[in-house]
Amino acid sequence: MGQAIISNKKAFRDFEILDKWECGIELKGSEVKSIRAGHVNFKDTFARVEKGEILLYSLHIDPYKQASYENVDPDRVRRLLLHKREVRKIDNEVTLKNYALIPTKLYYNKRGFVKVELAMGKGRKFYDKREVIKKRQIARDLNRAIRTGSRRR
Repeated sequence: MGQAIISNKKAFRDFEILDKWECGIELKGSEVKSIRAGHVNFKDTFARVEKGEILLYSLHIDPYKQASYENVDPDRVRRLLLHKREVRKIDNEVTLKNYALIPTKLYYNKRGFVKVELAMGKGRKFYDKREVIKKRQIARDLNRAIRTGSRRR
């Protein structure tokens, strides 16, 4: 993984992540420039398999100011780039087991290309979310107690 542009923190709270993939994303030139400037929003973004392709919905990329007439719709549907066998595998998992496709991270790979980390997740219930938060808090308190205990010696 390269340098992270933006991550979807709510995905880890709302879903139990089962599997992850690195996907390319089909972008226009002005969109890439806007992403490099940091004008991207991941809120309520999701992916869907349609007609043998994985499409990314509601990824908001602000129009690049200097692009003028080349700007595209900021909330347009974007295609994610994966091999056909990976798309078929994902499609089977999603349809048979009723899982969700959630983009968890947008980042640059080693070559400088924009990539999307796509995760397959199972939705958590409200009480499961509270339980995860409680476990995280207990672990944090335990680590804090261990650190302060080792300082006193």
